Amino acid sequence: MTLPTPLLDRIQSPADVRALSRPELKQLATEVRDYLLRNVARTGGHLSSNLGTVELTIALHHVFDTPDDRLVWDVGHQTYPHKILTGRKERFPTLRQAGGLSGFPKRDESEYDTFGTAHSSTSISAALGMALGAQLKGESRHCVAIIGDGAMTAGMAFEALNNGGMPHAGRVPNLLVVLNDNDMSISPPVGALNKYLARLMSGRFYAAARESAKQVLRNAPPLLELARRFEEHAKGMVVPGTIFEEFGFNYVGPIDGHDLDALVPMLENLRERKGAQFLHVVTKKGYGYKLAEADPIAYHGPGKFDPAVGLVKPAVAPKPTFTQVFGQWLCDMAAADMKLVGITPAMREGSGMVEFHKRFPARYHDVGIAEQHAVTFAGGMACEGLKPVVAIYSTFLQRAYDQLIHDVALQNLDVVFALDRAGLVGADGATHAGAYDIAFVRCIPNMAMLTPSDEAELRRALTTAYRHGGPVAVRYPRGSGIGAEAGREFDEIEWGKGVVRRESTLAEGRPGARRIAILAFGTLLHPALAAAEKLDATVADMRFVKPIDGALVEQLARSHDALVTIEEGCVMGGAGSAVTEHLNALGLTVPVLQLGLPDRFIDHGDPAVLLSQCGLDAAGIERAITERFISPPTTLRTVVNG
Repeated sequence: MTLPTPLLDRIQSPADVRALSRPELKQLATEVRDYLLRNVARTGGHLSSNLGTVELTIALHHVFDTPDDRLVWDVGHQTYPHKILTGRKERFPTLRQAGGLSGFPKRDESEYDTFGTAHSSTSISAALGMALGAQLKGESRHCVAIIGDGAMTAGMAFEALNNGGMPHAGRVPNLLVVLNDNDMSISPPVGALNKYLARLMSGRFYAAARESAKQVLRNAPPLLELARRFEEHAKGMVVPGTIFEEFGFNYVGPIDGHDLDALVPMLENLRERKGAQFLHVVTKKGYGYKLAEADPIAYHGPGKFDPAVGLVKPAVAPKPTFTQVFGQWLCDMAAADMKLVGITPAMREGSGMVEFHKRFPARYHDVGIAEQHAVTFAGGMACEGLKPVVAIYSTFLQRAYDQLIHDVALQNLDVVFALDRAGLVGADGATHAGAYDIAFVRCIPNMAMLTPSDEAELRRALTTAYRHGGPVAVRYPRGSGIGAEAGREFDEIEWGKGVVRRESTLAEGRPGARRIAILAFGTLLHPALAAAEKLDATVADMRFVKPIDGALVEQLARSHDALVTIEEGCVMGGAGSAVTEHLNALGLTVPVLQLGLPDRFIDHGDPAVLLSQCGLDAAGIERAITERFISPPTTLRTVVNG
């Protein structure tokens, strides 16, 4: 059923939002929330966080002159209402689909998306840069950072606050930070007294009175200090803002983020204030949809569902995902070894650690959105003889690269990195794709990396990594594989050894025939096997990127006319590069075709379609090999990667 949206249908840009009355803004909020819920139910996407930001988004666009005033949204998955109100309503049904709207802000999608944000805790830094840029150019504009969904737990946010409240070129830049606090358990009750005091402290009367008192008491330093302390403690009794005041921000709040009668005048007051301002807004995840309010985690990023019914468990249990296989292994290994500790940077559900948390709470550590801390924290535990397993998305490990090198690898500490979401991730797009971990891990001394090809291999790879001394990464993709039964045993893989899964029947040296060997890293083994059946090629499951199985590479190079490497990671510096480096070291000259992700960012879309577009499905692999080595015939080249 399509519900009428008469007000929303009139909104072509935020200028139309600024023309609405307060009652109309409230009606608009109802229509946006209904429209958002119905569309996300059809496409899937981030739901709970966006239901919680409807009123805040409307108020910001109503008060500020966007896009000339800059809004920078942190944890970009809370920007669906923003997209709907900034001229993208008609395209919203294409959300997270190939060729459609991104699930995150993108500068090349809209002038209202002032900064690309998909990883967390970047908004204050970016908005501060914009504010200082405007100041240096002599331009008058407002820059607003909207941060929330746990992003204030990351050190980068506090680094930006530390810089944002200090003078630049003699004055503090005009910067407003809005904390969208949607974790109600840590927030004080929001009532009439808090609202009144917050509005009072945001207004010009309070600011003027404060400055006048400073001038009067300036000649009596003891009284001035007494007044300052009294003000600080008085504010501290009703608002938790002392820490932000110490950073140089004027703290205001907390206020109800769903109350437009509070939000609009508050933002109007703060718009007139100079310098660094901090507004604490309390919202509720899933607001306005009772099922999401009751279980915001389940509705954080649901697939398609019927809003009238809610999420329903499938009648037939789906194949276990790689994440679930990891979660089961973690529990099993923890039961067998008391030294195991599990660490996650705020991804308990996403990394499959819910059961581990329930069964081993003393050995479970969620450090918040603090990837750098997570890695060094694991290193410290390893120094004490514990066995840390860091469950982290491939794309998020990028944020802790220095810690990976300096705090773990350099000291050769015994830490296992379980890299979930390796390779393409579909609807989340380029910001969340694990395209670079092979390249950036394999170049680090002491690091090892395994690339299991299915669920059973993942369990064996994790066991192997756990029992190996030193830092080891195990990469695996989002979703399910071929459905290989993982079992509950603790079998290991021979260290540094791959295995041939298919042998070509072509005789060596047969006139007119070219023996091809495909070296597969990870789950692309299976489309490689399908292509090999048509080409009669040899296929090796390499299992390890580092240490590379040099003996197997040499054997295949000497017994075949050409090699093909396949990986769901960037070609530049990836597993294929490891093979060609080894061939160079041996002085072997054999043609090598490296297949993997191209040197460009891969946009969002269906994972199978994206792999096909990258030539990494069975048909694409067969086509690439045929074009290079089989038809038309080519002369054997004598250079690596020819």
